[in-house]
Amino acid sequence: MKRRVLDTSALFTLIENEPGVDDIEHFIHEALDERTRLFISVVAEIELYYISLQEQGENVAQERVELLRDLPIEIVEVTEDLVQTIGGIKARYAMSFADCCIAGLAESLDAELVHKDPEYEQVSERIVLKSLPYKSTKNNT
Repeated sequence: MKRRVLDTSALFTLIENEPGVDDIEHFIHEALDERTRLFISVVAEIELYYISLQEQGENVAQERVELLRDLPIEIVEVTEDLVQTIGGIKARYAMSFADCCIAGLAESLDAELVHKDPEYEQVSERIVLKSLPYKSTKNNT
């Protein structure tokens, strides 16, 4: 059975109906049909909550966490087994701690990492990546 880890950006793609949402919805349907297993790191859940809290307030943040828990997605805690994998990625790559936790989970599960973050490209030799359309950056000229 195929395994996929969703990055926080993939969760926001679904929630905010961004480009790439069709892919995420397809993965959810596959999970409901038991053709794939979807995972997120508890760190992605934390990011979803705090970003939503900062940008949209407590009610929206809580609603999004509840929605997440209603989806066929397994939330994985940072375990002792993941510590060395995550630490090894953080020591070798210039990535945020949260992204290292998410990449470490994907590596430990031998799962495809679904994301919108070009930062992950540096670990593509370790992890199979499924890139969603990257957000365009605004040029302040």
